Amino acid sequence: MTGLPVSHDKALRETYAGVWQGLTHEEIIERHGEQYAAWKRGEPVRRGGGELETEVADRAAPTVEEAVADLPEGGTLVVVSHGGTIRTTIGRMIGLAPHSWEALGGLANCSWSVLGENTRGWRLLEHNAGSLPEPVIGDDT
Repeated sequence: MTGLPVSHDKALRETYAGVWQGLTHEEIIERHGEQYAAWKRGEPVRRGGGELETEVADRAAPTVEEAVADLPEGGTLVVVSHGGTIRTTIGRMIGLAPHSWEALGGLANCSWSVLGENTRGWRLLEHNAGSLPEPVIGDDT
């Protein structure tokens, strides 16, 4: 226990997947195969009539950036959410085009990603990590 305050923000919830919610992978393919295939090809799809990945990033990334702005100098922000929300937020924050967000890959349970800010903006330092990051010595501090 750290004694630090914890806050909740609904902007960090997982992607709403409409009628896909609660279905197994096999059921989604069986009932919505064409839509699923389009999504897997990277097309912007409202899975099950739910949210686009860009809409998830539209609500989550600003929430994270606002929280960062409130940190004291040298402070650390810990954000806990679901893999899809984390992936889209990271993609948006590091400036990847939405069709490239899938390249970040999934996030395993109880794993994390680490972003750092430098003179050029946000940078992905660790992804799907299971151990604490070690500083990287470089000339881009």
